[in-house]
Amino acid sequence: MDELEVGAKTVDEAVQQALTELGLDKTEADIEIISRGKAGIFGFGSEEARVKVRRRTLSATGDVTPDVTPDVAPEDVTPLGKEVLEQLLTLMNITATVDIRENTDQPDDKVLDVSGEDLGILIGRRGDTLSSLQYVVNLITSRKLRVNAGVTLDVEHYRERRYESLRSLAQRTADEVKSTARSISLEPMPSNERRIVHITLRDDSEVATQSVGHGEGRKVVISPGSAP
Repeated sequence: MDELEVGAKTVDEAVQQALTELGLDKTEADIEIISRGKAGIFGFGSEEARVKVRRRTLSATGDVTPDVTPDVAPEDVTPLGKEVLEQLLTLMNITATVDIRENTDQPDDKVLDVSGEDLGILIGRRGDTLSSLQYVVNLITSRKLRVNAGVTLDVEHYRERRYESLRSLAQRTADEVKSTARSISLEPMPSNERRIVHITLRDDSEVATQSVGHGEGRKVVISPGSAP
């Protein structure tokens, strides 16, 4: 899915909900505000805010375009992304090795995994720096190949370990929700991490998940569901 229209109480809530369902960060999406909504009076006459969020597609010049026809085979994207990443690391005076490995979450995709010493600077708080670096690599790769590159970056298997930890946390929390019949809020997370929680529990009819909050404080709430 590359486009989604969502309604919510506020524009921010609608945007965050769409980004979560699409599995995108704001830097990877184009956001169109259809309606800012109305608060109404005593609950009457209120209207939802509505937004349309699209997966960002880049042309060779970096401009956003509605459609880009790939000029290269998909297997050519990752090696160039690796080359771009290695050049960026050199410019940052960071000594590291970049390897191409399988994506454990999406077997058909590849991951550029950076390994070396003292690479925490590439990860940042909650993986923010890693997400920004990934965006830059995809931006440059897209410009070079005239294709919407979807290269995934990792540092010392950070994402892999983090996602596995989130799956375990989601399952443990779901078990507690089932035993206590009470909702539990997880810590604030970026959209890609909230998506892992939603996906992990989406087939469990005994619990329900919902993203609540705004901006960096947005988090997943796991609540008792309605099992058949």
